[in-house]
Amino acid sequence: MMLLHALFARSVRRTPDKVALVCDGQRLSFRELDERSRDIAQHLHRQGLGAGDRVALLLDNGVEMVVALWAVLRAGAVCMPFNPQTKAEKLAALMQRTEARVLLTQSSLARVWRAAQQEGGAQPHVWVHGAGWTPATSGEHAWPDTAAAASPSPWRDAVVDEDALALISHTSGTTGLPKGVMLSHRNLASITACIAGYLPIREDDVLFSALPLSFNYGLSQLLLALSTGATLVLEKSFAFPAQALDVMSRERATVFPAVPTMYAMLLGMQDLSRWDLSSLRLMTSASAPLPVAMQRQLRERMPFARLCVMYGQTECTRISYLPPEQVAARPGSVGRGLAGQRCWLIDEQGHRLPWGAEGELVVQGDHVMAGYWQDPQRTAEKLFHDPETGRIAMRTGDLFRSDTDGWLYFIARKDDIIKTRGEKVSPHEVEQAIQRMPGVIECLVGPVPDPLLGDAVKAWVVVADGSGLVERDVIRHCLATLENHMVPKHVAFVDALPRTPTGKPTRQGLT
Repeated sequence: MMLLHALFARSVRRTPDKVALVCDGQRLSFRELDERSRDIAQHLHRQGLGAGDRVALLLDNGVEMVVALWAVLRAGAVCMPFNPQTKAEKLAALMQRTEARVLLTQSSLARVWRAAQQEGGAQPHVWVHGAGWTPATSGEHAWPDTAAAASPSPWRDAVVDEDALALISHTSGTTGLPKGVMLSHRNLASITACIAGYLPIREDDVLFSALPLSFNYGLSQLLLALSTGATLVLEKSFAFPAQALDVMSRERATVFPAVPTMYAMLLGMQDLSRWDLSSLRLMTSASAPLPVAMQRQLRERMPFARLCVMYGQTECTRISYLPPEQVAARPGSVGRGLAGQRCWLIDEQGHRLPWGAEGELVVQGDHVMAGYWQDPQRTAEKLFHDPETGRIAMRTGDLFRSDTDGWLYFIARKDDIIKTRGEKVSPHEVEQAIQRMPGVIECLVGPVPDPLLGDAVKAWVVVADGSGLVERDVIRHCLATLENHMVPKHVAFVDALPRTPTGKPTRQGLT
């Protein structure tokens, strides 16, 4: 096992002049990225930053975000990447709770981070990238000029224990403050090696990613590329799919990681033949269930690329994957457990179940988090000692069914199960049924109060222009494909679904 920054250093030694990062019109070699991150690490060290200190990063996807992530690790500190859309009140609360020593940010977000500073509490040093701002306090500093020609001072990367914290990743959170997931160098190095092995990722790969680096699925693309010697082509977002496809085609991307929303946008484009995507060999999906109908469309419209469906959580990054050769044969499955980990199902009393049953998924391995930052109660609810091995295991909170060979099929979050007419309904199963209808782009299903049923099933549906679908069409389709108690009593057509900062559809805000 190696420290994360040591994995990067290995790639620097092996291929120093190879392009490591393409972003914002810049092309940085492994050597150049190494030099820039070293300079930032030295600045952090001079400010007294040491092992275990927390550093907040509020930056768009870009060169500076990549440099900052590696620099913090090289200084022995702990990265805390925040989504640039984070509001000031939440940013202030999270930085205070984690006692952040430094905030690395950009001038375009000055209104947010200055408002967060005014909330009080701990006042970290703020380093700001970009023009159009002037320091308002002695704690605000201009981003160091890492491109300036200068003789570097002697520097050695920090040596910390493999179980030292590398990252605190905050979950999106539906109520209260997000949980701070504590991930060590061992956690992240082990899962990075595992993912690189099963995909596999090669040194000659070009990974195109428009996923935010503040999101574990996005961060894992950076870790994969820089640890294997592959090239990362990083975009700020996928808001303009045609522009993203231009970049993918020009850079001859070979790997495209995406979430279902991005794939829906891609499939919404009528003529993909406008772009030469023949270099693409692999598409991966994670973060949210990828509808079976969308999987089929992707395979039909992009037959040159293999599709790998994956499942995981922030608390351990990845738990299972469905190999491309199994996607058509096992519709709806998220695969089987990873090499080097153990996973099993338990009933409501915590007893192990045999494969072929339904229950909550439990996972065990080097990739499982150390716990939640300063939250022993929720840590104890999630982690427990497995009496069979004496090792820590984690309850996922997700319900699955499995076949006798251990292939997993997601049912629902335990907290999302709808109880209606005395029956239990999986929102995911209803969503999958509706998403098979021609003209449906995406949907969410949830409970709404009902005087007779307790809760009734409601679907919020986004449809393509000109689909002509009405409520009775959706209900008839569900009656033909689902048990009666699972059929939505109400259907609402909406222009778009609300989303979390990481892009997942959310029921919050739907009425």
